[in-house]
Amino acid sequence: MKIMIGSKNPVKINGAKKAFEQYFENVEIVGYSVESGVPSQPVNDEILKGARNRVKGLREMAVSNKLDIDFFVAIESGITDQFGFWLNTNIAVIEDASGYESIGTSEGFPIPKRYIEEIKQNELGGLMDRLAKTSNIKQNLGGVHFLTRKCTREDLTIHAFTMALTQFVNGDIWRD
Repeated sequence: MKIMIGSKNPVKINGAKKAFEQYFENVEIVGYSVESGVPSQPVNDEILKGARNRVKGLREMAVSNKLDIDFFVAIESGITDQFGFWLNTNIAVIEDASGYESIGTSEGFPIPKRYIEEIKQNELGGLMDRLAKTSNIKQNLGGVHFLTRKCTREDLTIHAFTMALTQFVNGDIWRD
């Protein structure tokens, strides 16, 4: 099974691979840099839009290079206040070779309002680096690990892709 993922981040690549390996054998996944078309700190609807844009870019790359790909996948992390309080969440988009799309989300963790403007200006990763006194936390265990001391960014990635895979692994009983 050949999969293209819209990221070079090893945490995202490994998380997607582990999610697919729960259901499929011989999973080959390769990361590519593709533009999200949204700000570096997505807010609300920009989270889904960014993941979809990455998948679209992957599909265009595959077509122009005549690549035979089974799945195009991307994940975008962002902040949302769509529930009346601020959360950080991940949205995974999976599209198969026929163009069928499924979406899944990770767990979300709360963000105190006092940090929202800073995050919008400088990204959550920057704030987490400052609070954890580290650098490039998002390429490692992630800010969620700093906060929970249990859950990692890879865990969130696995969960989001697993949720998106529900429409691929359950056949017609769980498909539009």
